[in-house]
Amino acid sequence: MNYSSKYFYFFAIIATVLAYLDVAYTYPRDNFIALFGCYTVAFFSFIALYKNESITEKRLFYLGILFRMLFLFGIPFWSQDFYRFIWDGNLVCQGFNPYLNTPDQIINSTSIPNAQELYNKMGVLSAAHYSNYPPINQLLFGISSYLSPNSIFCNALILKLIILVSDIGIYHFGRKILLHLHQNPKKIFLYFLNPLVIIELTANLHFEGVMLFLFTLGMYYFFKEKIVVAALFIALSIATKLLTLLLLPFLFHQLGLKKSSYFYSVVLSIVLLTFLPLYSAELVSNYSKTIGLWFTNFEFNASLYYIVREIGFYVKGYNIIQTVGKYTPFVTLLVFLYFAVFKKNKPAIHLFSNALFALSIYFFISTTVHPWYIINVVFLSLFTRFKFPISWSYLVILSYFAYSNTPFKENYILLLIEYGLVFTILFYELIPPRKIISNG
Repeated sequence: MNYSSKYFYFFAIIATVLAYLDVAYTYPRDNFIALFGCYTVAFFSFIALYKNESITEKRLFYLGILFRMLFLFGIPFWSQDFYRFIWDGNLVCQGFNPYLNTPDQIINSTSIPNAQELYNKMGVLSAAHYSNYPPINQLLFGISSYLSPNSIFCNALILKLIILVSDIGIYHFGRKILLHLHQNPKKIFLYFLNPLVIIELTANLHFEGVMLFLFTLGMYYFFKEKIVVAALFIALSIATKLLTLLLLPFLFHQLGLKKSSYFYSVVLSIVLLTFLPLYSAELVSNYSKTIGLWFTNFEFNASLYYIVREIGFYVKGYNIIQTVGKYTPFVTLLVFLYFAVFKKNKPAIHLFSNALFALSIYFFISTTVHPWYIINVVFLSLFTRFKFPISWSYLVILSYFAYSNTPFKENYILLLIEYGLVFTILFYELIPPRKIISNG
């Protein structure tokens, strides 16, 4: 296919704009056929634009900004999470600790703006549980609510702008890291133009983008050997989304025992300091209970776990998620320690490859894998030779089929297609390239 054709280039841009406008302002997530069609158009247009060698990187960057701006003025309706963001932000602005009460407990006593609408739209699961968003997230929620205390639309717009700016930061510093690693800087557009990134972050207001921006800054300064600055930004990344905590061990081989002890001490100290303003006797208990729910209560778009669950049904006669969930954190810890400590993490390209595989295995064994989680492995893959996360960023959209059913119900054939293709591509990429044998 001639990706360099001028007409193909304009067609890809127009098709992407129309698809994104439909996603942003027309189709809710329960209209799976329309959603999947628009996403497919956007994804293959993204591939065409990326492969078009006649397009300058500067123009690709501006296209990435344009595509994000298309979503600025729509209320997210693929996700309910942002209603909880605004709820927590309003609590912070009024001086209340968002970790101490569930929305169910205080809905009849709180005076925060738009309380009833936020409560009704955040969903029963969110309303029944304590907040699981770390302090930097809470700070950003609070800033948004302070700037726009009474308007849900303006509140969402501010949060979208924060995420958009974060993505620009990922582009800028991610590109610098690619150059530092002597890799093609154009690979940053596998993230920056990826429809999953654009839709799930700028459109649906998930804060993986902010977390990854702070992590990217931390890694940039880490490679510049500015260890304290790197520790600061990585700590702030953890205090935005705890997932970054899993990546800390991969820096051990780069630093050595003495430096890594110092580095980890600084990181963990800063993380603890971010929690200090919100500390209370109940915080640890409430927060750990909420985090534990992701291992022992929730199920969505899982792969290997669903196989284990079916075996459990056959052997035990009931759902063994409570049992599996108790062991999953320990298995995860062992996986990450194996890839971080016992695998070679020098030079840096090995660091990213091992982190990519450890995080992928974590998602493969998890009980819950929301589409925006895949953005993390898409990012890590930029600095490796592996492309299976890019394919996964397309296939994961099949999981949204579950929302087209009332009541909510997953389609296991679609999940088999999703993970079957992801595993196939992964195993293919693991096959060592054949050596060319010369006959002299």
